[in-house]
Amino acid sequence: MTRLAIVSPCYNEEAVLNSSVVRLTDLLDTLVKSGEVSAKSMIVFVNDGSSDATWQLICQHQRQNNYVRGINLARNVGHQNAIMAGMLTARHWADVVITIDADLQDDLQAIPRMLQHHREGSDIVYGVKVSRKADPVFKRLSAVAFYKLQSKMGVKSVFNHADFRLMSRRALDILAGYGERNLYLRGLIPMIGLESSTVDDVISERTAGTSKYTLKKMLSLALDGITSFSVRPIYLILYIGFFFIFLSLVAGVYVVHALVVHTAYPGWASIMLSLWLIGGVILLSIGIVGVYVGKIYTEVKNRPLFNICEIVGDDDDAAV
Repeated sequence: MTRLAIVSPCYNEEAVLNSSVVRLTDLLDTLVKSGEVSAKSMIVFVNDGSSDATWQLICQHQRQNNYVRGINLARNVGHQNAIMAGMLTARHWADVVITIDADLQDDLQAIPRMLQHHREGSDIVYGVKVSRKADPVFKRLSAVAFYKLQSKMGVKSVFNHADFRLMSRRALDILAGYGERNLYLRGLIPMIGLESSTVDDVISERTAGTSKYTLKKMLSLALDGITSFSVRPIYLILYIGFFFIFLSLVAGVYVVHALVVHTAYPGWASIMLSLWLIGGVILLSIGIVGVYVGKIYTEVKNRPLFNICEIVGDDDDAAV
């Protein structure tokens, strides 16, 4: 029987954690009773360096609830790395891992459908958002714009999919071989290439607390998503360079013509405007190239994605 691990990254989630444990426990009880998953299935909370009582609550629930396990990261490493820490640790405990944010805005009723797809042969099942009515208007519009921009930039990802997904142990073993430092799982996992499918994911309102995904974090994730998987911005700069060369040739023809027919007027405005324009393009080009150089710098250092300082609830003999 399938042994399931539900992995949930947590960052300052004390306000929502108690209700999340109750809802996930009820879900696992139902799945166990129906024979869809093993009674040894689990809920794995990954504490991503929270500054509130999140870890204390996880430890408390672990003592009271046989399903609950906890992973406490030594410091805050970010949402994507926390998910990776949970998945790569839980693959030693379970046959299948499902990742879901601690606020449980994703549709829990989609999990049985994910398991059904897995039984039918899918190693990866993506939860695809079919409704974003629960999201703020700005987040809704910016998310759609970002996915469209990704597509234009050549990034292969599943439209309207975030981090609610099922992965088999085989898929996770393959994912563990990727040495990415700048993690963008939504672009990385589709590169695995195993059989995949999708289920509908209807987003609900947050029951408590506030979203920890600030505008700054969303922009950082968007930048990682494009620059980690696409070189089109570099080629775009190249094309802009060719375009300005063409414009300079046209301008040269115009200047020669003006000199021949004596219509040229001396002035500094056109020179200054040209200098500003060209200077701006050069700075933009250097900035984009600098992003890629910065990523190379990060990759070659080969630092660990995460450091675990404590695990509670691991009663298995399997090594972590």
